[in-house]
Amino acid sequence: MNNDLKIRVFIFNQIEVNTIVLYDDTREAVIIDPGVCNFIERQQLADFVKDNSLKIKYIINTHPHIDHVLGNGYCVSMYKVPLLMHKAGIPVYDRSIAYGAAFGMDCDKSDFPAPDQFMQEGDVIRFGNQELQVLYTPGHADGSVCLYSPAAGCVIVGDVLFADSIGRSDLPTGNHATLIESIKTKLFTLPETTVVYPGHGPTTTIGSEKRDNPFLRFLTL
Repeated sequence: MNNDLKIRVFIFNQIEVNTIVLYDDTREAVIIDPGVCNFIERQQLADFVKDNSLKIKYIINTHPHIDHVLGNGYCVSMYKVPLLMHKAGIPVYDRSIAYGAAFGMDCDKSDFPAPDQFMQEGDVIRFGNQELQVLYTPGHADGSVCLYSPAAGCVIVGDVLFADSIGRSDLPTGNHATLIESIKTKLFTLPETTVVYPGHGPTTTIGSEKRDNPFLRFLTL
């Protein structure tokens, strides 16, 4: 049986977050950063899970910003599985209703259930025949993590790194120097062929960002 990692990216809500479903031929799967915010988006995600006979094992947040956690309540209720995040993101996560209102999003307490499990640096998340290594990468926000699959040669980075850009550091708990240090020590130490799946926008590679990212070129000079 071929158990290579399969990746499906959905673009959800008005902030266009990349909601990512990872799965393999065992049909076990995880949903990362569920940004679903309306009936149509919920149906898209549910139909994909159903059509592929997926068994969701975890809901995972790369960080606590509102666009990445909007669908937590729906997904936890729908699939009856644990919600995972980093503990350092809780102060921001606990203000999700207020942040949602600032973006014109009609949210309530049920949309943001308490996490069932806290991730930390060095943890390994297992589903199917897959293993995701948890890298703690603050700077864009406290509680930011990246999820690295050495076997598949890819890393899910939330809003830490983008194609030709980096995450904002002017939001609550952001810090530019910390963000650069996270990228330098946790991401730029990965193989250059590693495919990067950001929280917004297109995929890239570690090698491309080392060579071409105008915000990071100084790290490799």
